[in-house]
Amino acid sequence: MNIALILSGGTGARLGAKIPKQYIKIEGKPIISYCIETLSKHPQIDAMQIVADKAWYKEIEKWLETADCQRKFRGFSKPGKNRQLSIYHALEDIKAYTTDTDYIFIHDAARPLLSKRQISNCLDAAVLCDGVMPVLPMKDTVYHSINGKKVEALLNRKEIYAGQAPEVFQYGKYYAANRCLLPDKILTINGSTEPAILYGMDIMMIPGEEANFKITTKEDLKRFQKMVEKGADRG
Repeated sequence: MNIALILSGGTGARLGAKIPKQYIKIEGKPIISYCIETLSKHPQIDAMQIVADKAWYKEIEKWLETADCQRKFRGFSKPGKNRQLSIYHALEDIKAYTTDTDYIFIHDAARPLLSKRQISNCLDAAVLCDGVMPVLPMKDTVYHSINGKKVEALLNRKEIYAGQAPEVFQYGKYYAANRCLLPDKILTINGSTEPAILYGMDIMMIPGEEANFKITTKEDLKRFQKMVEKGADRG
């Protein structure tokens, strides 16, 4: 079974909006709805668990019903102090309906242009390893600096990649990898794949997609709105 964990617990403070960015409506729909629709309709996704603040449960449930996305929805999980602890809460909650050999598909609600093709590529590759992460190659020259003022070293950009969500992991191993980080080290984790790497899991990199960007700033929001208005391809 493949379970999608949709992370929607962030406050979106950097955007400066009155509500969390994932609930801002674009073309009449909240941003979170775009990836949920794609996941709900994908034949390889069997269930969905959403991490969200309790204040938004009724709003999300109302939208799920309107958009006919309730069939695969299994429940809500509470947000944690950071992104990784939110993931851990969801991993705990889905124990009731998953097994160690199932796969979890972790995605950000603020990445609305997830494509059907990317979902398939991630899940198809996951059966060959312990986990999968889409990546983008670095286009610019990359430098290392300790204090942000002085260049310490020039890095080989051919060996540097930017990781994206969604990330897919075998449930049992990934759950164990996160438990090892409790109670404090998990609060220092920045990316979903970090616990897997620290635990020694075999993680495969596959090509990511430029359109699958995370809405973080006002400029990102404007970019997304323009893409939706032009009929962005989510094939």
